[in-house]
Amino acid sequence: MAAHRKPKQHLLSGPAARTAATLALAGAASATAFDGVGHAEPALTPAQVKDKADKLYQEAEVATEKYNGAKERTAAARASVDRLRDEAARRTDRLNSSRNALGSIATAQYRAGSIDPALQLALTSDPDEYLERAALAERTGERQAAAIAGVHQQLVEIGRLRAQAGERMESLKDRQAELARHKATVRSKLSAAERMLDRLTAEQRASYEEGSGHGDSASTARADRSTAPRGALRPPDARAAQAVAYAYGALGKPYVWGATGPSSFDCSGLTQAAWRSAGVSLPRTTYTQINAGRRVSQSELAPGDLVFFYSGISHVGLYIGGGQMIHAPRPGAPVRVASIDDMPFAGATRPS
Repeated sequence: MAAHRKPKQHLLSGPAARTAATLALAGAASATAFDGVGHAEPALTPAQVKDKADKLYQEAEVATEKYNGAKERTAAARASVDRLRDEAARRTDRLNSSRNALGSIATAQYRAGSIDPALQLALTSDPDEYLERAALAERTGERQAAAIAGVHQQLVEIGRLRAQAGERMESLKDRQAELARHKATVRSKLSAAERMLDRLTAEQRASYEEGSGHGDSASTARADRSTAPRGALRPPDARAAQAVAYAYGALGKPYVWGATGPSSFDCSGLTQAAWRSAGVSLPRTTYTQINAGRRVSQSELAPGDLVFFYSGISHVGLYIGGGQMIHAPRPGAPVRVASIDDMPFAGATRPS
C-alpha cells in the first residue's frame, strides 16, 4: 500500500514573492485601518487650519503667562539665596574677628605665665593691690565669657543662615524646573501652530499673518499710529495718557514671548511697559495684572485701562477708546490695534 505523503510546499521567489508581500502589506494596512490606527489626518479647510492655529497660539499664550510667573518666582528665589549667602559670609567674617580676639587673649595669658589668677592674688601682700587685681581678673573673666558666648551665638546664627540658604536653594531648583516645563510647553505649542500653518498656501499664510491671530482684522492691523480711534474718550489722567502714548509708540514692534520691551513684547509685557513709562509698577502676568487696580465694567472703560480675555485671563491689551485696544497678539503678529470684541472679554482694571 502506498504511503500517503503531504505534498511538498514550494517557497515563492522572484516576482511571485514580491507580489505576495505587497498583498500581505496591503492586507495588514487595511486591518490596521479597521482597528482605528494609522489613519492619515483628514484634510482640513483653510478656515479649519486657521482656527486650529489660533487655538494653539492661545494655548501657547497661557503657557507664556505661566512661564512669566515662574520666571519671577525663580528670580525671587535666587535673590533670596544670594542674600542669605551674603549675610552668612558677613557673619563668618565677624566670627573670624571674634576668634582672633580670643586668640590674642589666650596668647597674652600664656606669655604672662600659667599661674592661676586666684593663686596670683593670694600671693599678693598689699591689700589695695589685691583688690585692684581681683576686680581686674573678674572683669577679664567676664569679658572672656562674653566673648566666648558671642562666638557661640555667631556659630548658631551662621548655621541657621546656611540651613535657610539650603532650603531656599531647593526651592530655587523647584522654580527652575517649573520654568523649564512652561518653556517647553510654549515651544511645543508654537511649533505645533507653525506646522499647522505650513498647510496653507503662501497667499493664505500671508492673509493669516496680516489679519488674523486673536481676531485682528487687516484694517486695524494697519491703523495709523498717530491718530486715536473714532469715538475715543480722553484718558482720565496724565498717567493713563502716557501709557496710551507708549502703546501707540510700540505699534509694529514684534511679539516675543517673555519680552517686556522696549524692542519687543508679549501681551502682559506691553501693558507693564506702557504703565511703567507713566511711573506705575504693574505685576508681570495677566492673572496678577487683573488685580492691580480698580476693576471696571466694560461700559466704564476709559483709555489706559487694561482689558483681559479668555476664562483663564491669558491675554491682555491696553484700551484706547472707541471699543479698541493696542495689544501684542502672538508670534508673527506685531503690536497692533484690534477690537475688544474679537476675543472673549474677561474683565478690565484701571491701574492706580
